[in-house]
Amino acid sequence: MTHIESKPGLSAPTLTASARRQVAPPVELHSVATAFPPFRFGQKEIAAKAAEVFGHKPELMQRMMRTYGNAGVETRHSCVPLEWYGQDHGWPERMRLFEENAVALLTQAGRAALDGAGICADQIAATVTVCSTGISTPSLDSLIQGPLGLRPTVQRLPVFGLGCAGGVIGLARAAAMARAMPGAWILFLCTELCGLTFRRGDDSKANIIGTTIFGDGAAAVVLRALPDERPAGPRTGTRAVIEAWGEHTWPDTRGIMGWTVEDDGLGVVFSAEIPNLIKQRMRPATDAFLAANGLAPADIAGYIVHPGGEKVVAALEDVYGFEYGGLADARAVLAACGNMSAVTVLAVLERTLARKARGRHLMGALGPGFSAAFSVLDLQ
Repeated sequence: MTHIESKPGLSAPTLTASARRQVAPPVELHSVATAFPPFRFGQKEIAAKAAEVFGHKPELMQRMMRTYGNAGVETRHSCVPLEWYGQDHGWPERMRLFEENAVALLTQAGRAALDGAGICADQIAATVTVCSTGISTPSLDSLIQGPLGLRPTVQRLPVFGLGCAGGVIGLARAAAMARAMPGAWILFLCTELCGLTFRRGDDSKANIIGTTIFGDGAAAVVLRALPDERPAGPRTGTRAVIEAWGEHTWPDTRGIMGWTVEDDGLGVVFSAEIPNLIKQRMRPATDAFLAANGLAPADIAGYIVHPGGEKVVAALEDVYGFEYGGLADARAVLAACGNMSAVTVLAVLERTLARKARGRHLMGALGPGFSAAFSVLDLQ
């Protein structure tokens, strides 16, 4: 390692956060696309199946049934039929279904994103692929190279374990890669098949809560950094530029959210304290992130957040000063798709861009760690 000493009386110039954003090439999102598996269930159908599966504990289900109506979810997508959830399944079957469906969904979302950006797959220089609900080796990004038509020389970054925060952190990693490769096209891919983690023999409250909110889906984003501020070409919709990103992990919070590895699959970890932690800790972390980037809450025109569930989105509305229902895009995605882990916030982003929102937006999600992930997007 080379050590460079500063001369007495001299100091390195310090750039403000605003100046750093001006020096770094802007990272522009050129398209966002989502994809969903073929099966779609209403909340009442799922509640009925849960009552059947957990019928051996009638008192527990009687207490839990109201959560299906209070989850903020109306419909969800699944890569397997409803009957699958009433049967036992082991790791080999789960991972076979995971790989098969993840590749199909990522290919579908990736093609839609490429079409939306008006480019061909062989123009992609690098990919970032996020998933936390299944394991595949070779990794998913290598498995979709052929179906998508990516070059054999494409640079790949697979990321596992970010949970619900993966949509924001993964996009940040893709933006960092784009900034390091000005002019190169980067493809960010994300899929979560939450339904495949359901374990019929687990009658814990956390597993049952998962059945009230979890859904399956995928998303893809095409982005590129250019050495100047000019848009890459004619544009009829919203131009989205990623200005900054960051994270905050609270110490000693590993047991708040995540997975445990069980004999027959992944076991969900949900703490009942998540809404309270959001109310107590989210605002200071948000304000610190904004301040580190030369911004204040008054500079934020809107919020693109991962809704989690009804209690989580309500807590976020409280933290960010909204009336109940104020985070309308997040609630709409939760109602239509449920909690798709990392994919959810990208679906909220897609919806926000589709309605041609303008101004600086804060993108945020919470995930295992226990961690908060942030990005600042300027929608023009």
